Parts: sequence; C-alpha cells; structure tokens
Amino acid sequence: MSMRLHLHLISDSTGDTVTTVTRAALAQFDGVVPVEHVWFFIRTEAQLQRVFNFVDALPGIVVFTLVEPTLREMLVTHCNQRGVPCVPVLDSFIDTVSHVVGVQARARAGRQYVLDEDYFSRIDAMNFVMRHDDGQLPDKINEADVIVMGVSRTSKTPTCMYLANRGIKAANIPVVPERPPLVDFSKLKANLVVGLTVQGERLVDIRRNRQRMLGLDDASSQYGGDYADLERVREELRFARRLFSEHGWPVIDVTRRSVEEVAAAIYKLHQERRNPDLRKVLAGEDGAG
Repeated sequence: MSMRLHLHLISDSTGDTVTTVTRAALAQFDGVVPVEHVWFFIRTEAQLQRVFNFVDALPGIVVFTLVEPTLREMLVTHCNQRGVPCVPVLDSFIDTVSHVVGVQARARAGRQYVLDEDYFSRIDAMNFVMRHDDGQLPDKINEADVIVMGVSRTSKTPTCMYLANRGIKAANIPVVPERPPLVDFSKLKANLVVGLTVQGERLVDIRRNRQRMLGLDDASSQYGGDYADLERVREELRFARRLFSEHGWPVIDVTRRSVEEVAAAIYKLHQERRNPDLRKVLAGEDGAG
C-alpha cells in the first residue's frame, strides 16, 4: 500500500541541492509516493510568507537550504509552531567543515554558482562535447580528456554530457563495422579511451524504440535494414569488443547502469589516470590493509 508524502523543497538558489538530496533519501523507501512542492529563489520575507500558506494547507516535510539567518529563523519557527518537520539538509556538513578548518561559513545565497574558473571550465567542456559529438572534428580528437567509444545507442552522448558537467572534455566516436575508422587509433595513446558495451537483447529494444520515436522502419535506418536485428547487433558488439581488447581500452557494460553511473565510473578512471598515487591506493598497492 502506497503513502503520499508532501515535500516542500525550499531554496534560496536553484534548488538542485535540496532536490537531489531529498530524492536520494526518498528512494530508500518503498511504498512512499513523494509529492514535491518546489520553492526556489526564496530570498525575501514576503516570498517565504507565501510559501507558508502552502505548507499549512498541505503539511508534510519541509526540506530547505536557506542561508540568510532571518529567513531560516522564520521558517523553523513557523514549522515548529505547526508541528511540521523541518530539515536543513546542509547544516550538519557545514558545521563539520567549520569545526575541522576553524573557519565560519559565509552566509551567501547561491554561492556555489558564482562565475569562477570552475564554472567556465564546465561551460568550455560542454561546448567541447557538442563540437565533438558522434565523431565530429576527428582531427581535434587529441584535445579530449576522455574519448568514449561504442556502437550506436550505447549512451555515448549523454555520458559525455555528464562528464562535461564535471569539467571534463569528452568526445565520442561511433563504432560501425562497415565504416573505416574516423581516427588513427594508434595515435590515442595519450588519451583515456573507454569502450561502452551492452547486452544484445537490450540494445535491440533500445534501437527499436528509437526507430518508433522517429517514425522510421528498419529499411530507412542510416545503418541499413538490419539496424535492430539481433544477429546484426551481436556482430557489432563482438566487433567493438575485439577493437577495445586489441587496444587495451577499459570497457564498461551499460546494460544495468544508469548514465550517471557510467559517467561516474569513467570519471574515476580519469582521476586515476591523472593521479597515479590514487590508482595505487584504490588498487591496494600502498601497503594499507
């Protein structure tokens, strides 16, 4: 039996943090149906007062990331008076950091979104991904931090976009048996190249669904009429795996992994490649344990 739970997500910025944390927590509960009421860029008392009307009408749990002391006090007081649970999701971590470093945190709304060097690095990486999607600009491929390879519909592009959000310049190259390579693979020694694979049956489902969305039949596929044929798909995957093995590239099976999980695995490989000491620790070569 399911239970509806009203969640009032209140933030003085974009709300990404409070939304992500709340959804991660609720995912641990079966049978709970979250009903989100999102209140972002709440930075004045008048705005917060309007939110109170909804909290009173639809009580549940209030989750917030407000840094302005007056607004925080108003919200906590209002919730306490009405017996509504009120959770400041960042307070515990901020207090811990402040205790460890001996410095008081600055109360500035949206501070994590300032236009600093890291911000522009992510924007630059996003632009790089779009310019180098699906094998474009192969002569500039060595400018990539990461090169993602795989047959059609193995989530190469969305994986690269997630990597770009971490400031990593990622390019992706499709593997098509009938086509000559877009780049000279022997010249990719300095790059981290990662191959993506997937179970054949799963890939057939993905390709057929893609064709239906585009209103295409098998014969109109850019790769020929057997684009979603199981035997054809298996042969493509075998060809790709031989290619990855020949060059010693790490391979990630995306069959049961979300794009976020795949991107996280590649990010870890990227960090290990940049920091050999980290690779030794992760491999248990540092003598610890």
